Amino acid sequence: MSIVAEAPGFIQVFSNGVVKRFLPQTADPSSEWSKANNFPNRYKSKDVIIDPSKPITARIFLPDASDSPSQFLPVLVYFHGGGFCIGSTTWLGYHVFLGNLSATAKTIVISVDYRLAPENKLPIAYEDCYAALQWLSSNSEPWLQQGDLSRVFLSGDSAGGNIAHQVAIKVIKTNIFNIRIKGLLPIHPYFGSETRTELELAEALANEVAMNDMFWKLSLPEGSDRNFYGCNFEKGETEWSLFPAVLVFVAGLDFLKERGVFYGEFLKKKGVKAVSLVEAEGESHVFHAWNPESEATFLLQKQISSFIQSL
Repeated sequence: MSIVAEAPGFIQVFSNGVVKRFLPQTADPSSEWSKANNFPNRYKSKDVIIDPSKPITARIFLPDASDSPSQFLPVLVYFHGGGFCIGSTTWLGYHVFLGNLSATAKTIVISVDYRLAPENKLPIAYEDCYAALQWLSSNSEPWLQQGDLSRVFLSGDSAGGNIAHQVAIKVIKTNIFNIRIKGLLPIHPYFGSETRTELELAEALANEVAMNDMFWKLSLPEGSDRNFYGCNFEKGETEWSLFPAVLVFVAGLDFLKERGVFYGEFLKKKGVKAVSLVEAEGESHVFHAWNPESEATFLLQKQISSFIQSL
């Protein structure tokens, strides 16, 4: 039995199909109010089951809204990154980041654990995350009773940013009852194509590009290449005039920055009414998940909060 694909410290795929994932530090949910160090706002969290047969689960973060108990809160549905192959809402970095984001933005956050590739290749991740919205639209979960389903936002980092885009397209096509997607917030979105960008051709980045290609190979459907619609956003179609407002986040040291910039430009050309881009200079890919209490991460949370409150 040999290793056929590997991201050291994260995943090994063996020739017999066995997949071994290595978990960074994780966090349990807590029904007690929590907050970051030197952080005034509080949140609590709990895990819920979206679909036990798949399975699809989620972690809900509820902000302390005791200063405005009668006010309905926006809802942000978040999809974690990891090249579609790794990642979980239980990872400590995601837990802290999303809890603090919920408290900062006074927003209910639902972080979705979808099924992972290579055991579950695309488009399964898209289907699972769309199913989470269907669950949201018809659920009686007590923690969601204060949620305003006319102000739902989709976000995610890396592969999760990709998922947010695809779920938005599917919602436009199917029009889930009583949910309105007001905005999209992809963070360092993970896209690609058979055509290389300038950075992807840089010799100094050859190892990063090879790792990137490996995750695409593990997650794409059999027989597909990087021009699959789930990888190459130019291959997807929808009624672009109905697409929600978009705020794209890129990181200055991330070679996927090019793809994020191209994505924003593509949406503008398609006639999406409100598209903006914010760059975190001097920061790396998904820095907020690895440093959830850094100044750059607190700034990111404030920028997300401002976007949500503006719509």
